[in-house]
Amino acid sequence: MLVLERVSRRFGAKTAVGNVDLEIAAGSFVGVIGRSGAGKSTLLRLINRLADPTEGRILWDGVDVTALKGRKLREWRSRCAMIFQQFNLVGRLDVLTNVLMGRLAKVSTTSSVLRLWSEEDKAIALSALEQFDIGALAAQRADSLSGGQQQRVAIARAMVQDPSIILADEPIASLDPRNTKVVMDALLRINKHFGITVLCNLHSLDLAREYCDRLVGMAAGKVVFDGAPAALTADVARDLYGLEAADVIGAEAALDPAVAAIARPAAA
Repeated sequence: MLVLERVSRRFGAKTAVGNVDLEIAAGSFVGVIGRSGAGKSTLLRLINRLADPTEGRILWDGVDVTALKGRKLREWRSRCAMIFQQFNLVGRLDVLTNVLMGRLAKVSTTSSVLRLWSEEDKAIALSALEQFDIGALAAQRADSLSGGQQQRVAIARAMVQDPSIILADEPIASLDPRNTKVVMDALLRINKHFGITVLCNLHSLDLAREYCDRLVGMAAGKVVFDGAPAALTADVARDLYGLEAADVIGAEAALDPAVAAIARPAAA
């Protein structure tokens, strides 16, 4: 279980995340929702220790993640895989090598620098690519792929880390609708088939409702909603998204009067 206790992160006078308390059960698929600047990305970076909390503690199965250093911290980052909005692939390298980068924590420094990957590591990487129907792209340069293909490579790289939890930071923000579905289906399959916890930042309320077991809504760095997707009321959605409500709900509002109520401004 992932536990956040009164976690805050300040940048000068600005509070990006403020006094967040959360418990994320192992094996769950949790969507973190809210408008841009709500603190969603900072929250995930704190969990992975790409940024350190100003206050509070983060625990995984009782281990204080915020106290980890050196090798223990590297091990945690391997178990807590990140998937980024902009893929973070090395474009000039082939797809297979990019995926093998996810094995860095499991090989020696010399082997990683010289790219002396074992046959076992290569087999693991190829298997991950095959799971996402991109095994045939293994020899291609990463920067020759479409956005959806690159994001699937990034997911395969995360999988070969053998993670306990995957943190996905707006993984479909730059993708078209078809590739959005492919990537979200891949994350859902990872969650359901392998039992890996997924914590996914999403701007679209429609997608969050479709894929997530639970939603955590953030506004101005604070958690203002935590519950099942069906429990998200119109008032809470307006608090989360403000004037952006109609955009994030999308076409669904035109079909469902209950959803349309979320997009309408509150009566004066």
